[in-house]
Parts: sequence; structure tokens; C-alpha cells
Amino acid sequence: MRAVLVVNPKATTTSERSRDVLVRALRSEVDLSVRYTRRRGHAMDLAREAAEEGVDLVVTLGGDGTVNEVANGLMAAEPPTFRTGDTPAERLPALATVPGGSTNVFARALGLPREWPDGTSMILEALRLGRSRTIGLGRADERYFTFCAGFGLDAAVIHRVEQARKRGRVSTPALYLRSTLGQYFLGSDRRHPAISLERPGELAEGELATVIIQNTAPWTYLGDREINPNPDASFDLGLDVLAMRQLRVASTTRTVTQFLSRNAEPRGRQVLRLHDVPEFTLVSARPQAFQLDGDYLGEREKVRFTSVPAALRVIC
Repeated sequence: MRAVLVVNPKATTTSERSRDVLVRALRSEVDLSVRYTRRRGHAMDLAREAAEEGVDLVVTLGGDGTVNEVANGLMAAEPPTFRTGDTPAERLPALATVPGGSTNVFARALGLPREWPDGTSMILEALRLGRSRTIGLGRADERYFTFCAGFGLDAAVIHRVEQARKRGRVSTPALYLRSTLGQYFLGSDRRHPAISLERPGELAEGELATVIIQNTAPWTYLGDREINPNPDASFDLGLDVLAMRQLRVASTTRTVTQFLSRNAEPRGRQVLRLHDVPEFTLVSARPQAFQLDGDYLGEREKVRFTSVPAALRVIC
């Protein structure tokens, strides 16, 4: 089996020594080539090139941003040979994810351990046993995402965190909490909801303040605790949506408390939830912060979301 390991050398929880250990372990099972990312977006190019070379497996070592780029590179590839009628998952290399970031939502959603040595062991076992599954992806306009997207408040919080990290701050739950409070109280126009959600054949849902989209559950983790605004989201179904109509202090606190609970089931007059949605469009009267898989992608006024079933085969 031919494989390519795409390494983000800035991955939070790995070192050069640990990468060497990983490479030796993988080479015990596959014919491995190692390629390092040099800039944002480079993992996308490396994954597309690997698929077009006809490799059987692409492994990532990095965080959720690296996984997102690799998934997009695979989906953009034109493999050298495939049979007519093959699904994308059948014609593309399989994807394996060694957790190397600070949160690793995608890997953990697949059932992999949080730490990279344990995750590596499980991947090696899965390769020996031929164990894999096919998952769906989400797509926002022309870009794919593996587990979540955000339009509004959560994306603006991610932007704040990214700016803090560029100033040398370490990504911690405390940093996210401070960024959330700062964005909520100082950076949001909470009195004038500007977002509408449009679905084919349905009445538009207007005056939404912020929207969370999930392709699986959980949405993220706070340490070891799952955070689940949409607990029924699944790689095997369409997209799930939680939107808040207002960002008033009382209703927002109640909703956040609900999806922080261990048996999350957010509800209330200020909450809109949709399950297993194949497609919808978000339109805003003013630019909104936008994120995919925890990476801030700027501001948008309109984004079309679609569910892409059976898109990738993953080792898990």
C-alpha cells in the first residue's frame, strides 16, 4: 500500500522526535512518503498531488485545519484511474488522521484517542484489519468541511483567538472563554439580527443573529467534555443547524448552558434547530464572520451550504 504522510511541522502537540517515531511506525505497514507543509493552503496541494499520483492512503499529522485542507485537496483531485460509477470515496485515497493539534475534533469524532501515540496505534491496527468507514462532508460554496462551520458569533470568536495566537498566546479553554466574552459584549451588534436562512421549497427564517452548522457531533471540545449544540448530527446524514434569533444575555446564557450540559438538547423561542438538511443558504444584510472546521475565512454576506454524502473513506 502506497501512502503519503502530510505533516504540519507547526502542529501543537508533536515534536521532530515524535514525528520520526510516527514515520517509522507507519513504514512498518505501508510504503510511505513524507511531505511537509510550508504555508497555509499547502496541505491542499500536497493531498491533491498525492491522489493524482494514485496513492492508496493519505495520512495527516496536524490539527483540524490540516485535515480540512487535505480533505479539500482530495476532493479536488482527478485520480489517474477509476471505474465509471465509482463514488468519490471509491475513487480517492483513504484518509487517516493522526491527532497533532490542540483540539483534534475530527479525529476524536471518528473515535480516535486525543493523544497522537494512541491515535497512531489505533490507525495501525485499523490498517492491519482493513477497517474503514465512508463519511459525508459538508460544503460551503466551493469549499468542503469535515465537522463544522459557523456564520456570525462563533466565527468572530475564532478570529479573535487566531489574532491572540499570532501575538504569542497559547490556545487554551481560558483564551476561548475570554475571546467569547469580549466578542459577545464588545464586538457584536446584538440588537439587530441580520441573517436569513433560505431552503428550497420552505419559507425563509429571518432575523437570525448567529448560526452554527455541524456535519457530525460534537461541535467541539472543552478539554475532555463534548460541546453539542446539535447532538444528533452525523457523518451519515445531512447537515444540522442551530441558529439563535437574539443574543440577549438571558436567552443566550440559557442556550449556551443547554449545549454545555452532558445531555444537550437546546430549545426555546430564541433557538432554531434543523436536522439532516441537504442544502440551505445563509444571507446577511451585513458582512458576517465565517469559519470552517475552526479556521477563520473572513467575512461573507452569502454562503450556500450543501451536504455531500459518501464523500471520503477514512481509517478509524
